[in-house]
Amino acid sequence: MKRYEKYKDSGIEWLGEIPENWKVVKIKHVLDNLNHRRIPLSSVERGDMTEHIYDYYGASGVIDKVDNFLFDEETILIGEDGANLLSRSKRLAFIASGKYWVNNHAHILKPKDGSIIYFSELLETIDYTPLIVGAAQPKLTQESLMNIEVIEPPKDEQTAIASYLDHKTAQIDALIEKKEQLIEKLKEQRQAIINEAVTKGLNPKAPLKDSGIEWLREIPEHWETTKLKYIGESITGITYSPDDVVDSGEYHKLVLRSSNIQDGKLELTNNVYVNKEINPKYYTQNGDILICSRNGSRDLIGKNIKIDERVSGETWGAFMTVFRSEFNDFVYYFFNSQIFKALSSLFLSSTINQLTIGVLNEFVIALPKDKEEQKKIVKYLNEKTSSLDDTIFKVQISIEKFKLYRQSLISEAVTGKIDVRDWETITTN
Repeated sequence: MKRYEKYKDSGIEWLGEIPENWKVVKIKHVLDNLNHRRIPLSSVERGDMTEHIYDYYGASGVIDKVDNFLFDEETILIGEDGANLLSRSKRLAFIASGKYWVNNHAHILKPKDGSIIYFSELLETIDYTPLIVGAAQPKLTQESLMNIEVIEPPKDEQTAIASYLDHKTAQIDALIEKKEQLIEKLKEQRQAIINEAVTKGLNPKAPLKDSGIEWLREIPEHWETTKLKYIGESITGITYSPDDVVDSGEYHKLVLRSSNIQDGKLELTNNVYVNKEINPKYYTQNGDILICSRNGSRDLIGKNIKIDERVSGETWGAFMTVFRSEFNDFVYYFFNSQIFKALSSLFLSSTINQLTIGVLNEFVIALPKDKEEQKKIVKYLNEKTSSLDDTIFKVQISIEKFKLYRQSLISEAVTGKIDVRDWETITTN
């Protein structure tokens, strides 16, 4: 895209030069603040409502449904507090429309005159970090927000920018969606390969027999079924007090928790270390399977990784379980099969998000008697899943590039680094 003919210094460090005919203004001069109209509702109050019809917004989007509404208009919501102010893992500024309710964790803004899409995207490009107060609970105050200096293009240019961004981001979003669908198909393919291998083996012509287990059905004739308690040991992790927590050090133990399992992989960016006497039984060993057995989120129950040399000799917390056996290379894939996920009904309910040792020990697994066959299956699955994981990773990188391009495009348009006033004419021609 072309640039504007003439620019001037905005006087704002992060903005740099802006088109000569654009104004520098404070947010309070172009956007009305409607925070006085918001009303927080407790979870009990929301739970007592009989009809859950209207969106109930918090700092990062819709968090519930309620039976009434405060607003019936388009506004821009921007998070007032919470971790997203710093992480920006979700949009911080977003448009709410229709009938909805807003609690006291989101600022509510409305353009005095101009494009709500333009101002929403402009607010999303701002780095609010220097204005955030509070260590335990990051907060962007109303006063700080409303006194931020921003830019105001002429109204017709705001409309052109909004129209351009609507068109271009829709194209990018469509490409991202296709790639996300591809990832889901690859994950389904990965799951199907694992399921087939851990229940039928690698020989499609092998004679089958009834396993006697309803959900397992037929298995190769020369395989056997056994409960996990007969082939290994399930061990719940250690408890510790806040006084035991220390910084990392030579004689301190890393306590592996659910946060150390991300997308089936070991994650070591959010660690807790303790300095206390620990029975060596609770030291992690190479090949151990670490399972999230208790968590506030039911989606995390059953998530697992296999321990390697990076965290061998460490320990794990009480909400985690280690399964230890000589068959773990094979068992690991059972824990990552659809069968294991389907068994969730045995240990999850509306009130209990826990996989107890008692339940885990009773799980039945189909196991080749021949260890060489186990090794062949594991080798096959290692190769197949590794290849699919590489492909998924490459697609994810591609998605991230599209997202960065999308972000860059928005930033350049709303700050006047590119001139999109005639983009529809150019596209038509």
